[in-house]
Amino acid sequence: MERIKRLFTIKTKFEAFLVIYALALGASERGVVYMHQYPGVGGQLLALACSGAVFMAGGKMLDALELQRSYGS
Repeated sequence: MERIKRLFTIKTKFEAFLVIYALALGASERGVVYMHQYPGVGGQLLALACSGAVFMAGGKMLDALELQRSYGS
């Protein structure tokens, strides 16, 4: 079970950036769908929320990686 757990653990900044990139691709696609479903300001705000969520999640991942590195584990 420990070997499987290690597959889903982000250990380096490179891995974190790959995950952030994948999140950004999905969020941008979802933003496009929102802009088609809800034309006007509503769709644009939902698309903006999608990209904002990626920025927040990416920042948290990078901060957690630095915190994990500072504790030495």
